[in-house]
Amino acid sequence: MKFDVITTAGAPAGSVDVPDDLFGIEPNMAVMHQVVNAQLAHRRAGTHSTKTRAEVAGGGAKPWRQKGTGRARQGSIRAPHWRGGGVAHGPKPRDYSQRTPKKMVRLALRSALSDRAANDRVKVIDDWGFDAPSTKRGITVLEAIGLRPAGERPPRVLVVLTRGEDAVWKSFRNLGVRVQIVLPEELNTYDVLVNDHVVFSTATLTDVVERYAAKAEVAS
Repeated sequence: MKFDVITTAGAPAGSVDVPDDLFGIEPNMAVMHQVVNAQLAHRRAGTHSTKTRAEVAGGGAKPWRQKGTGRARQGSIRAPHWRGGGVAHGPKPRDYSQRTPKKMVRLALRSALSDRAANDRVKVIDDWGFDAPSTKRGITVLEAIGLRPAGERPPRVLVVLTRGEDAVWKSFRNLGVRVQIVLPEELNTYDVLVNDHVVFSTATLTDVVERYAAKAEVAS
């Protein structure tokens, strides 16, 4: 399949061929769901903790004698039903990470990219051409390529940049949560799906194709 290449002014600048096994497969919804769940689970710190009745301080003595008071028998004021007592079945520190096979991760990413490509939500810029950082110019570029419509809430945009594009990086990083920047090696299923559009330069698109298309070992 082919993507149209445009300039930062929105003018046509030719086209580029991309492999169908990376941008043209039938998205596997089940695999994407599982991989995204694993990604989000991996982000959890798992440091939550509560104290059981064995860990709460105090409560060593029986509150009152077993019989003759007319009240219910109690063994400790640190039982879960007492104010200040331990927590029954509360959370304890744990590891939430899930093991996900590499082939499944690659299939999920290919499915996400194919979904965005099928809905015409992938754009390719020939060259950013930023000589110096400029947030104002970054906004102008997004407006020119149709990703910041006037009078509307701007869509979420995932911009894939190389490490050497510092001026472009600094131009987009102040635009808040509506613009996210990643490196080609950081591209992942969740970030592709949580953003409405994916923007590559011809250089980063080539990098992504070389990284992921040749490793497409799982059939859709």
